[in-house]
Parts: sequence; C-alpha cells; structure tokens
Amino acid sequence: MRFPDLELDLLRAFVAVAETGGFTAAAEVVGRSQSAVSQKILKLEELLGRRVFERTSRSLTLTREGETLLGMARRILELNELAVRSLLEPTVGSLRLGVSEDFMPNLLPGMLARFQRLYPGLHMELRTGLSCELLAAYDSGQLDAVIAKKDGTAQRGRVIWREQLVWMASADYQPDFERPAPLVLLPAPCTYREVMIKALDAVRRPWFAACTASSLTGIRAAVAGGLGVTVLGRSFIGPDMQALRAPDHWPALPMTEVVLVGEERAEADLVRPLVTFLTETLATQAFPSAVA
Repeated sequence: MRFPDLELDLLRAFVAVAETGGFTAAAEVVGRSQSAVSQKILKLEELLGRRVFERTSRSLTLTREGETLLGMARRILELNELAVRSLLEPTVGSLRLGVSEDFMPNLLPGMLARFQRLYPGLHMELRTGLSCELLAAYDSGQLDAVIAKKDGTAQRGRVIWREQLVWMASADYQPDFERPAPLVLLPAPCTYREVMIKALDAVRRPWFAACTASSLTGIRAAVAGGLGVTVLGRSFIGPDMQALRAPDHWPALPMTEVVLVGEERAEADLVRPLVTFLTETLATQAFPSAVA
C-alpha cells in the first residue's frame, strides 16, 4: 500500500495552528491569510483521512491523531530546514553567547538544542548569569553576543521578546495587607528591585526585605518556598507559584523587554542565524495571563 506524501506547506500550517492556538495567529506566523491556512488544514485532513483538530465555536484542540502528528511534523520541518540551510547557508565557527537568566527559563534549553541541530557547524560557548554581568563581559570582549534584559539607560540591541512583569508568590501564599509586604530581592543595582520598590512606594504600601538572593534561580526558589513576594516576567511562574492580582496593594507593572546585543560586531555572520531563529521561534510563543 502506498501512503500519501505529506506536503511541507500543509505541515507548516498545521504546526503553526497547533502552537498558536488559532487560525488568525497562525496566519501571521506563516504569512498567509486565515482562509488559506484553514484550507491547508482541511486539505491535510482530507489527505490523511483523519481529523487533526476538534473545532467548536469557542475552542480549537488537537485530536489524538493530531497530537501524534505534531511531534513528527516538527521533526520533518526541522530536517527540511537543516538540509536546505546546510547547502545554501553553511555556518561554521564558534559563538560565545551570554544568555540572561531573565530569558524564558522553561523553554530556553529546548530552543538552544534545536538551534544547535539546525546549525551543526556552529560551536556555541554558552554562559548564563544576570544581565548586568553578561553585558559587562560583552563590553570587555569576553562574549560575542548577549541576550539580556533591556537596560533602561542604554538603548542598544534588537528587542526580541516582550513580557509582562507580574507580582508572584508561592501557590499557598495568603497576603496580609495589615503588615508590610515581604519582598524577595536581588542586590542593587537591579531593575526588578527598582520596579518593585517604586511601585509599592507609589501606593504607600510598606515593605521589608524578607530575603536577598544572588541569582534569579535563588529568587525563584525563595518565592516558591514561601519566603515572600517578588516581581519577575510571567514565564517564571511555575506550578508551585501564583501570579497575584494587581489591586491597589499590588500596583500594575510595566512590560519588560529582552534584547540581543552583538549584531554590529565582526562575528555578525555567526549572530545572524541566531537572530533569525529566535525571531521565528518566539513568534509562536505565548504565556497565560495572571490567574490569582
């Protein structure tokens, strides 16, 4: 029995819909109209003789067959991209990359692993840490490129990610507005620290430093352990944490921006593939709203 060939355009549309959760958002990712994406999904289902999505007026979910197909579709598209890139844009060299702890801690390892598979000729020396430390290392020539939180005083780098800052605490945290807010902080100077203090001072909410940690990993552990409240990007919320609502006692917070610095250097030919990869990958990522 001869099985049908799966067209890459159909798989690309399918993956985009699955990852973005809708036809409108997927259309932006693949650069087609919403109706064109819908037609591609219908054609894929007709080709397979199986439904890959369950559709209602309010929801769109993968069927069991769709869940099975999704992993394989991603691998097929990745292999296609690897084959084309290795022939048309061979990238060989070594890239010293600094990645801030601010940047998508739950998804970053998988993203970097996929990037290395797509560019096997590019050796990456990875260094993680706080944004200020990595930017200092970049300025002293120790790193070729840095993914870091945007410095409000230095307008440099390409913005690759924007994320809402939220107040967060342990899953079982119960606020007591009769007492000063217990804050979990990084040492000064720190943008998160400044945002927290400024926001609470603006509504005259008293606070005290319940815990000071030297890294974002330590901040996350202290908060999950119930030592206090902090401010981080929404992607830092784990299953043992909650995002606090923002009434007067928890004032609204700004967005934070993550930038990639290094495109202007001599190693730009090695940085450019990373920029392209991150831009395309991050277009499909989203995080849930504050829920508690």
